[in-house]
Amino acid sequence: MAELNTQKPPIERTSVRLDEVDRKILSLLQEDATLSLDQIAEQVGASKTPVWNRIRKLREAGVIRKQVTLLDPEALGLEACFFVLIRTSEHDKDWAARFLRALRERPEVIEAHRLAGDIDYILKVQVKNARAYDRFYQSLINEVKIHNVTALLSMEEIKATTALPISDSAR
Repeated sequence: MAELNTQKPPIERTSVRLDEVDRKILSLLQEDATLSLDQIAEQVGASKTPVWNRIRKLREAGVIRKQVTLLDPEALGLEACFFVLIRTSEHDKDWAARFLRALRERPEVIEAHRLAGDIDYILKVQVKNARAYDRFYQSLINEVKIHNVTALLSMEEIKATTALPISDSAR
């Protein structure tokens, strides 16, 4: 989740078959990736070596992409979260490459999605305040031609999770 992965071609993956133990392991790791193998094994009712083998296979299959530490933005003074809706009249490869490069070079862009519908892209931008957002905005539009930008300030984060609903979708 730390970096936009759009430069790589989409990976053709067949759906990985997960049994109940795999789902339990993944649920535990999504909640706390610092759990030891012993702790995971105890909670799933298996021994350490089979649990390690399952985790290794889940990594190799691409189910587990990476392990990260989640930081509190407010504790770091990044109190303003903006959702930025972008419409562009440009859709050629050169423009897209410049736009993606511009996003990758800006650490304040913590998520970026290309959309279907009236809006072309949505960005999640975490900054110190509105003035910092304006500096980000000015820098972006000076680098890449954008038809229309709408910024929405999040007043309150109601729910945020990185945990995927694997118990239902992985069956």
